[in-house]
Amino acid sequence: MKKLAPKTTPFHECLAALNETGIWKHWSGYLAAPRYQYSTTSEYYAIRNSVGVFDTSPLFKYRITGPDTVRFLQLVMARDISQCQVGSAQYTCWCDPDGFVLQDGVILRVGEEEFWLTAAEPSLHYFRATASQLAFSGVTIEDISADYGILAIQGPHAFNVVSQLTGAADELRYFEMAQTEIEGCLSLISRTGYTGDLGYELWIPTAQAHRIWQCLMKAGEDYNITPIGLDALKMARVEAGLLLLDVDFRSSRFAWVDEQRESPIELGWRWMFRKLAEDKREFIGREAIETQLTERTNRWVTVGLNIDWHDYKRVHMEAGIMPPKHELYCESTRNIYRRGSKEWTYAGYATSFLFSSLLKKPIAIAKLPNELAKPGTEVDLEIAVIRKPRNVLAQVQRMPFFNPPRKTQVPPGGNSP
Repeated sequence: MKKLAPKTTPFHECLAALNETGIWKHWSGYLAAPRYQYSTTSEYYAIRNSVGVFDTSPLFKYRITGPDTVRFLQLVMARDISQCQVGSAQYTCWCDPDGFVLQDGVILRVGEEEFWLTAAEPSLHYFRATASQLAFSGVTIEDISADYGILAIQGPHAFNVVSQLTGAADELRYFEMAQTEIEGCLSLISRTGYTGDLGYELWIPTAQAHRIWQCLMKAGEDYNITPIGLDALKMARVEAGLLLLDVDFRSSRFAWVDEQRESPIELGWRWMFRKLAEDKREFIGREAIETQLTERTNRWVTVGLNIDWHDYKRVHMEAGIMPPKHELYCESTRNIYRRGSKEWTYAGYATSFLFSSLLKKPIAIAKLPNELAKPGTEVDLEIAVIRKPRNVLAQVQRMPFFNPPRKTQVPPGGNSP
């Protein structure tokens, strides 16, 4: 039986030459580097202090076109796609009939009847089957995953680098996109990213990937442009309060019981439905979501946790060890208890835990019931200290933890539309 070799992205050969560690992981069947340098911290600070470039090509990419496209997406997507104008992008999710999230993704409106969508898991069959079941004959859904590579250019100097490649970056506001030419290559640029910082994403035709990569690195020479791996990206996304599929939530499609499923309200995406009363769409999952909004029937809310540094330090020092800080990032369940309860009364759990070297404190993404989800509420977070459970003080806070103005502002040198 022939073994299938891992796939490589259009930028793999360029990046492999820069991978000092020689370590690769699998991401949706592609080879992806957890880090390129031996220090994840240096890659992380490229995002926050200069400019980092991340190969996000393994995401699944779909082009949705045709006269029925808007009506179809209005029915499938939780957010109203008609509010996304041509030249804009939208972060959204799609749900099952019970209002549980199947996936989240970013959708780009390239034309009146043309949308491009990225997703972490394959969704082609779901979209096509849904279109067929609901008799949307005027919609075409294509998998263009192999046709394009995507590079995320993120950090305070991202504009300085990208603007050397295309003038389209000059007028892009947060979550806007444009079709452009880079060195004669028809590409797409969007002001999006997964780091919570100033950033852009470039869609490059696969055949032109090597050439555009060289142009990008040349443009970034004076700004210490640095390839970043999965580890640094994940550290940045926790600070940005951005959820990760299969870590902070899972697709309802692969869950066995409802306890493993979550609604957009339970994931902290209530903001997606601020104007639901004015929105007359009968989108998939609407009834369940509307009930949670009006009757507060959601079981929990996803929140940020600010872990008290002094308490965190104390439990480690009492055990005779220094509190761990360096490159500390965990994707594992940590129990949360009601503050001060003598018998450790269970309240919820944390999914992602990070010691933020930028914020100089431990932070976490957690699930808590409504009455404990208000900012300022104190809870006990369980951590392991030399394999023994210890509770430390944590306080609920709104996410993102880190939200620099440059993320949404027009960069210096750019032109305000």
